[in-house]
Amino acid sequence: MEIGNDKIRKWIEEKKAFHFLDVRRDDEREFCHLGGTHIPLHELEARYQELPHDKLPIIIYCHHGVRSLHAAQFLKFHGYDALSLRGGIDAWSIQIDPSVPRY
Repeated sequence: MEIGNDKIRKWIEEKKAFHFLDVRRDDEREFCHLGGTHIPLHELEARYQELPHDKLPIIIYCHHGVRSLHAAQFLKFHGYDALSLRGGIDAWSIQIDPSVPRY
């Protein structure tokens, strides 16, 4: 249910198609993000059908990986190919792209 940063970096290099979903609060998103769709976790149940139904993997991220894991479980239950980014955007900043601000 989780995917590591190195795997996502490889997918980006290989131009493998996937969707990013940010489930953090609005203020967190304003500070920094990796792109993709933004649906805060507390709104996901009401808004998940806004997500694409094209069968591409949805890589969900939050700050440290806890909220995104809950979101991945929820979306998998509803038939999506959903994976939580292990360590969240914080780990991404440390391991992959230090230009992404940490908080």
